[in-house]
Amino acid sequence: MKSDVAIVGAGPAGIFTALEMLRLGSKKKILIIEKGQPIEKRSCPKSKTKICMNCKPYCHITTGFSGAGAFSDGKLSLSCEVGGDLPLLIGEELAQDTIEYADGIYLEFGADEKVEGIGNTEEVKEIRKRAIQAGLKLVDCPIRHLGTEKAHDIYFAIEKHLQNLGVEMLFGYECSDLILENGRCLGVKASNGIKELEVLSDKVVIATGRRGADWFEKLCAEHKIAHQPGTVDIGVRVEVRNEIIERVNNVLYESKLIGYPKPFKNKVRTFCQNPGGFVSQENYDNDLAVVNGHAYKEQKSDNTNLAILCSHNFSEPFNQPISYAQKVGELTNMLGAGHILVQRFGDILDGKRTWQKELSQSNLRPTLPDAVAGDITAAMPYRSMVNIINFIQAVDHVVPGFASHETLLYSPELKFYSNRVKMDSSFNTNIEGLHCLGDSSGWTRGLMMSSAMGVLMGRKLV
Repeated sequence: MKSDVAIVGAGPAGIFTALEMLRLGSKKKILIIEKGQPIEKRSCPKSKTKICMNCKPYCHITTGFSGAGAFSDGKLSLSCEVGGDLPLLIGEELAQDTIEYADGIYLEFGADEKVEGIGNTEEVKEIRKRAIQAGLKLVDCPIRHLGTEKAHDIYFAIEKHLQNLGVEMLFGYECSDLILENGRCLGVKASNGIKELEVLSDKVVIATGRRGADWFEKLCAEHKIAHQPGTVDIGVRVEVRNEIIERVNNVLYESKLIGYPKPFKNKVRTFCQNPGGFVSQENYDNDLAVVNGHAYKEQKSDNTNLAILCSHNFSEPFNQPISYAQKVGELTNMLGAGHILVQRFGDILDGKRTWQKELSQSNLRPTLPDAVAGDITAAMPYRSMVNIINFIQAVDHVVPGFASHETLLYSPELKFYSNRVKMDSSFNTNIEGLHCLGDSSGWTRGLMMSSAMGVLMGRKLV
């Protein structure tokens, strides 16, 4: 096969690359290669079975058109301070302008016009005051909440729009390798398990997202694509009753707090807050089960969940941060017999495991019904666990009751960011004709920043 532009991965970065090229009138032949299925064929059986079925050959929650974004809580962070380090590469002003431009595209395809987390100036000041007293930083970030179910509709409309304008989409094909010659990328090799394809293209864009971080890390090492070890986040998904965090939910919707707790002073932050949301499970190719959270527009629970993530940066001689985080996840899965572990915060402080009977007697009931009560501290690294405990106790000063005995901690919550690819501001790698975008580049984290990076790539390729 031949194309002018071959995009590997149909997540937000890849989608918005093609979208922007078309909006600028490009006549180039665009091909998107996606391991998963179109969004209308993606479905998770857990809504019926109530337990994870460990679908093969991949998890529909993380793989397919729009990537993990279609099954996430669907929140668009509208500040360049949130979502990765792209501003370091292209500048804050351009990053913010592009975020606002990409936000306009989401609105065109049906996103809710309401923006959460703006106004309420006096209430925000009071929350910030309490955060400062606790040694935390409150990051202001307007949020446009798509909602898990509405995100499907929006991305489905984008998928059909791209197809109607001639973008070819190759679903069910996994990219196995790059085609390189004399330091230039000439295309990619792909397979659906039966048929092997060589796709020749003038430009190749790798946009495989967080889902493809491990695969792309190996590709970088094999083909000497310039990169450096990136950050991995190891943490937990915390769940509390809505009543505990109601004030913050109403004022900010998502409170983005950052701290550097003693004694290690690693960066610890909150992420992906879901008022009235549901804790969920995602499965990776190596049978690794990780925890996440969803928030729907209509369906609501009695609880709010959010991630608390501890960032780990490694130096020489170690250069396999993704493998390190995977090992932590594997140990936790082992303790839970392949399931997500859940433990009460009070039990962690008391040095005991949590039992299922104790969960059934609590005011706070888990929204992940097949999570296994146990002891997450038996698998969590000491450094990470101490950071998380101290951070939760600091947040308790901002949100009284957050560190209560009944607060639930689910594990493992892992964020695999690709080793950061060395690129210039036009996203050129050291391999001619090869570009890398979104979470797979190591420069972004999340829907909006990845979408913005795709917009900028589209303008370069038009």
